[in-house]
Amino acid sequence: MAPASSLTTAHVIAQIQDLKLKQIWQFLAAFIFFRLLWNKFQRHLTSIPGPTLAAYTKFWRLYDVWKGQAHITAIELHRKHGPVVRIGPNHVSIGDPSHIQTIYNIKENYTKSAFYPVQSGTWNKKIHQNIFSTRDPAFHRSEKRKIASAYSLPNLLESEPAMDSCIRLFMEKLDEYAAEQKSIDLGAWLQYFAFDVVGEVTFAKKLGFLEEGKDVDGIIKTIENILTYAALCGQVPEYHKFLLGSPLFNKMMPAAETFNAVLLFTLKAINTRASIKRDGELINADVGGRDMLSRWAYVKSSDPLKMNTRDIVVGLTTNVFAGSDTTAIALRAIVYYLCKNPSCMAKVVQEIDAADEQGKLSIPITYKETTTVLRYFCAVLKEATRLHPSVGLLMERHVPAEGVTMNGRFIPGGTIVGINPWVTNRDETLFPNPDDFDPERWLTVDDVQLRQMDNVIELNFGGGARKCIGRNISMIEMHKVVPQLLRQFTVELTHPEKEWTTCNHWFVQQSGLICNVTRRSKQTSQ
Repeated sequence: MAPASSLTTAHVIAQIQDLKLKQIWQFLAAFIFFRLLWNKFQRHLTSIPGPTLAAYTKFWRLYDVWKGQAHITAIELHRKHGPVVRIGPNHVSIGDPSHIQTIYNIKENYTKSAFYPVQSGTWNKKIHQNIFSTRDPAFHRSEKRKIASAYSLPNLLESEPAMDSCIRLFMEKLDEYAAEQKSIDLGAWLQYFAFDVVGEVTFAKKLGFLEEGKDVDGIIKTIENILTYAALCGQVPEYHKFLLGSPLFNKMMPAAETFNAVLLFTLKAINTRASIKRDGELINADVGGRDMLSRWAYVKSSDPLKMNTRDIVVGLTTNVFAGSDTTAIALRAIVYYLCKNPSCMAKVVQEIDAADEQGKLSIPITYKETTTVLRYFCAVLKEATRLHPSVGLLMERHVPAEGVTMNGRFIPGGTIVGINPWVTNRDETLFPNPDDFDPERWLTVDDVQLRQMDNVIELNFGGGARKCIGRNISMIEMHKVVPQLLRQFTVELTHPEKEWTTCNHWFVQQSGLICNVTRRSKQTSQ
């Protein structure tokens, strides 16, 4: 039997340990309690309306994004609370389109938030910022100067014949479904088309999506996973450094880069045209083409100080990552809303047929022909992308140090503000009956209001100096492939009574665009 003194000592030690543990838990509880109060009652923000819980913790916003319908939440919140809504302890959502030019301007004094670096890429075991993910305006300007000319409309139109080859192959694949009278997941095939266009513009070769009719090398699934991570972790970006953004991640997992199908596919595509040595040097690149690899390889060979291999790899990887999703979302929206509104579909087809009979359309239809001849279709394109913009979350920016007053409410410097295009695209003053699909609205307003409406939906591609550099690629594709599709086929929803489903993890992806395609009796041969 142990001495009584030993039992007493052990008992006292246990009591002390229990007391210390209890004090630790009490301290943590008190810290969390006072932190929540601090979040809620920040000066100038406490009077801004919004969900009660959102003012206390950013985990309200994280949960909302996790559910995948944050764009719907945003619309409902602004309709309930007005143009300025607090959606986090330090986050304010702006719903007044008049502030677009203030927040997203060419001066970049409203800098990007920590949401964006989460979307940086890796190469050679290092994390690399790109022109989208960087928060540094000077770095952004420097990187953009290197590559911007390749994305200009005139330079991209030099690749229009390459895009035409993708359209022809796409139409051939649809013809097979029409011949067999089989339903087709047109939403998936529109993304295959968009990916192959990216391949032609970027590498002067298709990426194999249309030919194989599937997700090649799992790129689409990889991008979906990356976007989901970015959307969720972007709401609590301070945790990124402990997750995929940890410097230890690549050191602890030497094969980490092999998980990124986008990077691997980009490197594989580069290696069909050039070689990257172990030291990271790009050699033997063809510098005579119109694709971006050729253009940038030429710049590198002419002046290595202007562009290096790192710049080329990061730029090409960004194209593969960002070049298909937003375009595919827009293409699906155009087709879906036309199928849901048969009278609008009939007008589009009638307009195409009339222009065709007058000999105004090439095979395939050119970008210039659509923008100058197919006026009603252009209105349809705007209306569909107004109702369903690709971006579905707040495009976050930091308020400058001096603060700003918006709609009578002062927002102090350092606060994160932003606009969700799903909100401003439904502004009732500019777009009466904003939930209705009404292409005519773009054809009946005066020039002043039309410019205002155009400026609002332009935010679909971002704004100011940080506007999407690849928007011209997307616009060319949309203006070409849908008119050609409707010129050759009758497209109908297989189950018109059903609505599609959407999931918003940064981009608002759709599923359920299952269609029947039928060869038109009046069809222009390819």
